[in-house]
Amino acid sequence: MIDRQLERWVEARAEHHKATQHLRRAQAELDGAASELATAGQALADRVRTRHRTVVDLLIAVGVPTEAAESDAEGIEHHVSDQTLQAFQRFLTKP
Repeated sequence: MIDRQLERWVEARAEHHKATQHLRRAQAELDGAASELATAGQALADRVRTRHRTVVDLLIAVGVPTEAAESDAEGIEHHVSDQTLQAFQRFLTKP
């Protein structure tokens, strides 16, 4: 009877160890994925900010008051194509 109890205890410890290792690996994978998402999210935020700033700057350049340009850019920036945005940027950087 003691041998069987000892055997069960050893099996339980082995299963616990395997589970702990699995959880540690899973946590490391999740940490890595979170880091990748944070990096991707930062890149997306930078693109959105640049897009918004370009639209605002163009509106101001053509005479729209700053407050209206900021407000209007909120809608325009979601509908303007990358090609059009590049044209805006070229216009804004002309000497």
